[in-house]
Amino acid sequence: MDFLTIIQLLDSTVRLATPLLLACLAGLFSERAGIFDIGLEGKMLMAAFFSAAVAAVTGNVWLGLLAGIGSSLVLAGLHGVASITFRGNQLISGVAINFLAAGMTVLIAQDWFQQGGRTPSLIGGGRFTPINLPFAESLSGVPVLGPIYAELLSGHSILVYIAFLAVPATWWVLFRTRFGLRLRAVGENPAAVDTAGVSVVGLRYAAVLICGLLCGIAGAYLATALQAGFVKDMTAGRGFIALAALIFAKWRPWHAMGACLLFGLLQAIALRFQNIELGGITIPVQAMDALPYVLTVVILAGFVGKAIPPRAGGEPYVKER
Repeated sequence: MDFLTIIQLLDSTVRLATPLLLACLAGLFSERAGIFDIGLEGKMLMAAFFSAAVAAVTGNVWLGLLAGIGSSLVLAGLHGVASITFRGNQLISGVAINFLAAGMTVLIAQDWFQQGGRTPSLIGGGRFTPINLPFAESLSGVPVLGPIYAELLSGHSILVYIAFLAVPATWWVLFRTRFGLRLRAVGENPAAVDTAGVSVVGLRYAAVLICGLLCGIAGAYLATALQAGFVKDMTAGRGFIALAALIFAKWRPWHAMGACLLFGLLQAIALRFQNIELGGITIPVQAMDALPYVLTVVILAGFVGKAIPPRAGGEPYVKER
């Protein structure tokens, strides 16, 4: 494998890891506040549809992004009402959101566009275009550093840069601000936060809405940057992979980025190297495609070490009188 091939593989890794990273950070905010959210998949799917649909109709990808974020926030609000206000089972609420999104996106797409549950292909202003960093073209001929800068760091859509900038931003918010301290405290001991006169309900709703915002960007990226339109179930389990990455990272932002890049690398390998021959045995493409999901099962089975979630995670808070 030559150097250029490695750079291209890493470039694909960054692109494929972006929606996982955004969804993983979304789950990080929610679960740090004590709200388990397995509805990441559904929020991403709903955002992917509405972003592609609005971008296709208006020809403006930014309006599509806003529509995707808005639809994700609506589902996040539903999850918040069910699990915070009415103290329902958080896992069941997340499953319901996934089913709701899977059905509604196809139903609305078929009624809206009559194309078998998909949107028209996005062209021109309906898609996010790559951004070339300064001097990328002139530096491309420089040995080693040139291809890294011109091929790996440059040429991504703005949502990719937003996703990776969100990692230090998340770390700073959670570990260097009063809001972050209270948010983490709510996930560990909500009664203590309530005793201090801080609204547990308000903090948990804030975390759930931040989760919805990030999932909205992730879904919009899938439909308007990584691909050129919406197709049925296009998230393909990425929400669940993001949850596995979150557990693998033990609810820490920088480790979450590493975990998502690992999953992205496996997906990139599966796409680039198909029907590989090892020792005269051909590995089928289906086995390569299954790599990210196999790693998900391995992580969730606990083979990567014990991951301890926030102590109050999944438990509705009932204020003592």
